Amino acid sequence: MGMENYLPLLQSTSLFAGLEAEALRVLLGEVGAVLRTYSRGETLVLAGQPNRRVGVVLSGAIEAYHSAASGARLPISQMGPGGVFGDVLGGSSLSSPVTVVASAPCEVLLVPYEKLLLPGADPARQRVLQNLVRTISDKYLLLSRRVDLLLLKSLRAKVCAYLLSEAEAHHSLTFTVPYSRIRLADYLNCDRSALSRELSLMQRDGLLETYKSSFKLLEPDALRRMVL
Repeated sequence: MGMENYLPLLQSTSLFAGLEAEALRVLLGEVGAVLRTYSRGETLVLAGQPNRRVGVVLSGAIEAYHSAASGARLPISQMGPGGVFGDVLGGSSLSSPVTVVASAPCEVLLVPYEKLLLPGADPARQRVLQNLVRTISDKYLLLSRRVDLLLLKSLRAKVCAYLLSEAEAHHSLTFTVPYSRIRLADYLNCDRSALSRELSLMQRDGLLETYKSSFKLLEPDALRRMVL
């Protein structure tokens, strides 16, 4: 599809929220935004290399991960249509600390970061800059929560903290997480068999029900006490 067909999706993103369709169309032309397609497994951003573009996922899915010294991949986030990436470090002189790959065939809108930052009284550009500040702040808080989770000493506390945060994000005690059991173990920085054993014990104790990537929290108050 052409860029025009993606305008409604772009208007719903954190980056372009609040812009009218025509103003957004003009802005994308002014900043030289381009559409790119990627095959599954193809790299969009490589850790250790500079990234000077902010991207929006239009179709498919991407995954960002950090490579540990052991060679293991530590998942950072997964995004589908409407997901925004490169907004935190795209304007920095630092190299990217994460690698971003296509976890499914995808189409992405790429925008040169420096052109978004050009000064001007254009209301559309001002709104995008306000959106950038807000999303960077939100992602900083999410990263801080992730650090808090990884600092928890017991695996059960990590599991409880993660599942409670997902329930909050979904506004429901029944939800599906964006990770397979293997990737969830990576996300929590634990052994897969240990995670499976812990979830089985929690299910036996009547705290939750789980099947593959789906969860139902039966005793949320008990789970909260386990994080303390």
